[in-house]
Amino acid sequence: MNLSVNSGVSHYETGIDFIKVQFTDGAQYLYNNRVTGKDNIEYMKILAAEGRGLCGFISTNVKKLYAQKLRGKSSSYF
Repeated sequence: MNLSVNSGVSHYETGIDFIKVQFTDGAQYLYNNRVTGKDNIEYMKILAAEGRGLCGFISTNVKKLYAQKLRGKSSSYF
């Protein structure tokens, strides 16, 4: 659920130790405990579930601490 009209995140998927994020431009990234840090991942999951704040948290705190860029800009989803 996305409660923020201006969110930069269009989709997400979570697992035990990761979160995959797709931004509105179609770019997809995998963030995990090993690279991004467990505390960051757990907080990102909370923000995603609440439907607000995830894009801002990523751009402010996580930046390039992603495990893998899954897809460049496009219109495809997970």
